[in-house]
Amino acid sequence: MHGNPFTHVCWHKVAPRLAEEFTVVLPDLRGYGDSSKPDGGSDHSAYSFRAMAQDQIEVMRHLGFEQFQAGGHDRGARVLHRLCLDHPDAITKAAFIDMLPQHYLLNNVTKNWGIFSWHWFFMVQPTPTPETMISADPEFFIRRKLSKTDQGTNFFDPRALAEYIRCIKDPKTVYGMCEDYRATFGVDLDMDTADFKAGRKVACPSMILWGEKGGVGRNHDAAAIWSQYATRIERTATVPSGHYLQEECPDETCRELRLFFATA
Repeated sequence: MHGNPFTHVCWHKVAPRLAEEFTVVLPDLRGYGDSSKPDGGSDHSAYSFRAMAQDQIEVMRHLGFEQFQAGGHDRGARVLHRLCLDHPDAITKAAFIDMLPQHYLLNNVTKNWGIFSWHWFFMVQPTPTPETMISADPEFFIRRKLSKTDQGTNFFDPRALAEYIRCIKDPKTVYGMCEDYRATFGVDLDMDTADFKAGRKVACPSMILWGEKGGVGRNHDAAAIWSQYATRIERTATVPSGHYLQEECPDETCRELRLFFATA
């Protein structure tokens, strides 16, 4: 599962190789790419990670899979986290890629994290403020958001970047993306808080993978943080990238995913 502001295309350097060994399913999360973009509702719950997790369950059941291994990057990893909590019997292994649980992040906000992750606090603003500003120049926004390192957007395949730009030029996509973040600060955090207080954690075998040059790798002890939210972390690993592992370091990312998913 992909993150923001991407689509399933972000796996184009990794998925073909994994497909030589596994059945690979690459969805567009609701609100992103060419998936549906419903009204979020007054509490934005139509874009909660619970709703997105249910989408994945229904897709996989439609394809004939009651149980499956899953990996997610960024927002997709947040969907996976909720999948593991809401549907523990469905997920047999979980790979969380360059993501820290939002329950931890939003209860430990720092000045540096707020500056680095500025889009969280921008996109959470009530509609139509962020939507109007993003849609005034969507290509500028997406290039700016993706240029968090000295590399800028140079490591993105031009065809993939063009697809991301195509999608964000749709006002409904911009709305869906913003609703995703608005849900995170509201209903998602409420669910996470209730789970944390009740001691509910990810129970399936898990891998925590992150880019050593990204915000997670530079500023946090990912393994220690995740130990508060998952009970069976079988592997922690880094690759020499920033946040966008599968597009910056596809060889290393593919190797880690294959090693984890292929091991009984």
